[in-house]
Amino acid sequence: MSNFNSTIRSKCKKLFVAAIDFGTTYSGYAFSSTSDWSKVLTSNWTGGKVVTLKTPTALLLDANKEIKAFGYEAEDQYIDLARDEEHEDYYFFHRFKMILHSEKAISRKTKLKDATGKEMEAIKVFELSIKFLVGALMKNLKNSYTDIKQSDVEFVITVPAIWDDRSKQFMREAAKEAGIDKSSLTIALEPEAASIHCQYLPAKDHALSLSKYLGELAVGTKYLVADLGGGTADITVHHKVDDGSLEEMREASGGPWGGKSVDDAFEMFIEDIIGKESMKQLRTTSFDDYLELMRNFEMKKRSVKPGKEGNTFLSVPLGLVQIVKNDKSRKSLEKAIENSPYAGKVTFENWKLKWKNENFLRFFEVTIRNIKAHLREILYDSDMTDVETILMVGGFAECEVVQNAVREHFKTKRVVVPEDAGVSVLKGAVFFGHVPDAISRRKARYTYGIQSWPSFNPAKHPENKKVEVNGKYRCKDVFFKYVTKGQVLTLGYEKAQIFQALNPKEKKLECAIYISDSRDPVFVDDPGCRRLGVLTIPLPDLPDGAAIELEESMIFGETELRFQAKDIFSGKSYEVQMDLLGDTVDEDE
Repeated sequence: MSNFNSTIRSKCKKLFVAAIDFGTTYSGYAFSSTSDWSKVLTSNWTGGKVVTLKTPTALLLDANKEIKAFGYEAEDQYIDLARDEEHEDYYFFHRFKMILHSEKAISRKTKLKDATGKEMEAIKVFELSIKFLVGALMKNLKNSYTDIKQSDVEFVITVPAIWDDRSKQFMREAAKEAGIDKSSLTIALEPEAASIHCQYLPAKDHALSLSKYLGELAVGTKYLVADLGGGTADITVHHKVDDGSLEEMREASGGPWGGKSVDDAFEMFIEDIIGKESMKQLRTTSFDDYLELMRNFEMKKRSVKPGKEGNTFLSVPLGLVQIVKNDKSRKSLEKAIENSPYAGKVTFENWKLKWKNENFLRFFEVTIRNIKAHLREILYDSDMTDVETILMVGGFAECEVVQNAVREHFKTKRVVVPEDAGVSVLKGAVFFGHVPDAISRRKARYTYGIQSWPSFNPAKHPENKKVEVNGKYRCKDVFFKYVTKGQVLTLGYEKAQIFQALNPKEKKLECAIYISDSRDPVFVDDPGCRRLGVLTIPLPDLPDGAAIELEESMIFGETELRFQAKDIFSGKSYEVQMDLLGDTVDEDE
């Protein structure tokens, strides 16, 4: 490692920083002490005969919704229960994180369906998963530090940078319910964490056939970070500034192009062959066979080589063969294949599906096409022509098929893949907990503002926005801008506005916060504008006739939005958590 730790001290006030990487397909934890913070220790999980640094994101609950197992153990126990036909009363959830990306109106009441279709509140599923990981972490710590308490640990939880503020708050609330004190929790953005980690670790650079430290990149260098995880491709551009910290040069963007999208293509292939009803049966009543099939595919997905001639074989569970055999319209898996769009491209021999490698690689096509198109859109932007390095991190970045596709498409760029790309986010999140100012500037993903009611001006306000409030004409729905989409925001950038309660008898002041995809929205109901949430601020008791004035501040430039309110009369300050999920607002004085 570089001399980074000798020149920068941990800013954490606790004894340890622990990171939880809660992934779509795999999860894990890592930690380090403030005294030797660059020495990061990771979790070890046993799956069969293999020991890995992450475990499947799978949760098994009993009939009382109590934790039975998590990870490999959850999968194995559920398989045993399913084979004995004793699984119906249990709850089994896996690969559920993507609901926070795909569900636009996520709330505390959002439901998740388990493997058999039983519903449960999504926030409870996340809470119990985090609770298990925290418990495993603390058990690990106590093995070496018997007197350690949870209050001695600063926690960091990773989220995709492309997540909106609502999804971040959902994860924060789940962590709070799992027992993590909110003052001891930091949210880290996944590509940022990976970038921080890779600043100081050696990487295999196949394009130049040498090892290089990203930490040795010159001040002023820009590089693209492509965090390719299980669920999403999370892409941003970083710039190394004079003090050695990183500046975000382009707001994070991406889409659902992680490893799971390749799995989805394979599942669609199977469904096209055996039919929707048989596929539904496989996923529910024969879930053990479904899980075995997907595990087998995962192994082939990781081992297949780009450009290599030959065949790929995939073992098929007996249960799948039996389901197709019981379908009178298909009779057998062989006949189902012959009558499918894939006749001649795949065969079933000796209980195995057989493809030519070139046909098997087609499962990657759409995902890789989307990744390349998005990278091209960024790299060909006029402001990004000096970006010469692509840093690929995340579990899906370890796939040779993906690496080769990026290298072949961007031959003039230097493609860097760390040796431990799959845990770059996890280890970098630990670093971030120690040095939260490692990212010194970020770009605003949206234009942020509030709903304002200024005095009506007939010269610039349309008549249909004219309303009367307490005897005065005002213009409703005006978008009062705080920051502009794409604006560079330093850490703790604060935008304040003084408000006067329109009704002196009010007990609270409600301030609607809006975001827009436009740089210069005029009204909050313009196209591309939407309400983020409502900030509710308690109003003080004042003598009759006294003016009620509050200074409301929004604090930008961090991984989460923060809000503060100051009573002008008393000078008292409040930090207020805006509720984005639909129920009560949590306030702290």
